[in-house]
Amino acid sequence: MTHADLDDPKAVWSWSLYDWANSAFATTVMAGFFPVFFKEYWSVGVDTAVSTARLGLANSIGGVLVALCAPVLGAMADQGTAKKRFLFFFAYMGAVMTAALSLVSMGNWPAAIALYVFGSVGFAGGNIFYDALLTGVASKDRWDTVSSLGYALGYLGGGILFALNVWMSLRPETFGFPDAAAAVRFSFWSVGVWWALFTIPLLLFVREPRFQPTASGWDMVREGFSQLAKTFHELRRLRTLFLFLVAYWFYIDGVDTVIRMAVDYGLSLGFESRALILALLISQFVGFPAAVGFGFLGRRIGAKRAIYIALAVYLVVCAGGAMMRLQRDFFILAGVVGLVQGGVQALSRSYFARMVPKNKSAEFFGFYNMLGKFAAVLGPGLMGGFGLLVRSAGYSPDTASRASITSVGILFLVGGALLFFVNEDKARQELRAVGETV
Repeated sequence: MTHADLDDPKAVWSWSLYDWANSAFATTVMAGFFPVFFKEYWSVGVDTAVSTARLGLANSIGGVLVALCAPVLGAMADQGTAKKRFLFFFAYMGAVMTAALSLVSMGNWPAAIALYVFGSVGFAGGNIFYDALLTGVASKDRWDTVSSLGYALGYLGGGILFALNVWMSLRPETFGFPDAAAAVRFSFWSVGVWWALFTIPLLLFVREPRFQPTASGWDMVREGFSQLAKTFHELRRLRTLFLFLVAYWFYIDGVDTVIRMAVDYGLSLGFESRALILALLISQFVGFPAAVGFGFLGRRIGAKRAIYIALAVYLVVCAGGAMMRLQRDFFILAGVVGLVQGGVQALSRSYFARMVPKNKSAEFFGFYNMLGKFAAVLGPGLMGGFGLLVRSAGYSPDTASRASITSVGILFLVGGALLFFVNEDKARQELRAVGETV
């Protein structure tokens, strides 16, 4: 790939459309219907603290699987032009598993967890290679805006399908469904189809850089493990990059926990599931222009400063979440989250891209996603476990739920404190010192 291939509008929009494709899983399934359906349909009659712990366990299992595989998968994908092939595998695995959720019967929570875990693996695994392709579709000075465009389209596309699915669940007879449960089950199928369909433009129109002859078969696996060992050794000298990864590990844990557990938290406080779903819709459509705005903000004041603004807002959200009493408060907090959620994700991705070797982007984004998924192991598990601990001490379910949300704020504080010591210029100097391509 030559420099002339960068910033091609067809490639940029095709790359960004993958966010449009897989964000349907993040909205309709992960944040929206799965927590509600899991608690009210697949775990019907179970204590709320137990169902919350089960949901946290499901998220954690998926996170562990991706975290263990991500770095070596990235190293293997960097052996030539394999990023798109790996993305194809994970995306379509996730789409098939998500569609299969429509077949799971009432009370069968183990099957629901199994399919959800593999769907989550497909979602997270595909993102490793999607993120790594950013450096091949846009020039460096456009990474903030192109990364933000992807998240913005994700909010819009995910929000459009989510809105349609919510409409079907609220008015099932209008769409020919016998009840809301049938409409929700169809929604899982629609997400799988949406995800598969809108992945096609990336596969057709995005080219990836070739830095060396393509390895294949067992050679790719062997080279992947060999390169991974070298990178582990290099990370000992790339201290700034390592520090950013640790900071990211903490604060993205808080972001992921809010995304995955917000609806479950609202249900635990006794709020109506319909109101919670509508609040998520508000967050989605607020997130579309906000993500674009954060891209321009990052370009104007710097990605790092813009990330700090988002982390400060999340701290306010944690405090507000612990004190809210009315459903109206949930709507307000959902809108506030929508203002910063896409921004912190998009700018973290583009900020990290500036500090990694160009010829090892998938491998380093494997580490990036690995730490993000290990954080997702900590976050939902921490929230669920803390709630169970407070509940076992004799407090009410409401008090236990409110106490659990406060633990998330610690992660934003620690992540922000570590990010203070990250310097982008120093990170590039360290790359040059070990002979890497900047």
